[in-house]
Amino acid sequence: MNQKQKTIFVDRDGTLIEEVNFLSRLEDLRFFPYTREAVELLKKAGFLIVVVTNQSGIARKVFEEAAMHSIHEQIQADLPEKLDAFYYCPHMPNDGCACRKPNTGMIEAARAEFPIDLEKSWMIGDKALDIELGFNAGIKTAMVLTGYGRGDIDKLERKPDIVAETLIDAVKLIVSYDSQPAGDNK
Repeated sequence: MNQKQKTIFVDRDGTLIEEVNFLSRLEDLRFFPYTREAVELLKKAGFLIVVVTNQSGIARKVFEEAAMHSIHEQIQADLPEKLDAFYYCPHMPNDGCACRKPNTGMIEAARAEFPIDLEKSWMIGDKALDIELGFNAGIKTAMVLTGYGRGDIDKLERKPDIVAETLIDAVKLIVSYDSQPAGDNK
């Protein structure tokens, strides 16, 4: 049962949930109206769903790590299909850690825990950093124009495999690509 799994790595703020600068309070957590449907579609298509998120608010002392864990627990409780894991980077942008996007530390941590098939995996996010993470990990990429997406799309030197208005639009395209016979994608 150690078969490799196709995986969706998804950014949290601005992609899976609405962007709130330094989200730390449960009352500020807001899902997009299509988040649940997107998660359900991915699960039905057989994807692992792994959230990867930079959370420098912890290092900046804007909020405690426990507040972030409460947010993640609430996200898990609110979604009808469970997410498989949350990985986060609590460091400052200039700390030089391996986990902060676009570095691949969070994906490597997920690969140590799950049998992930990188060839069939995707990174979905709303920032140039998310897409660069996908490039650095050697996986396909989808940029959504929610959150920071509209402003960040022009910051990319390389273009993602998919550019979509929202998470649900990206997910529908990914599921459609995934269901095609090998060699028919793109």
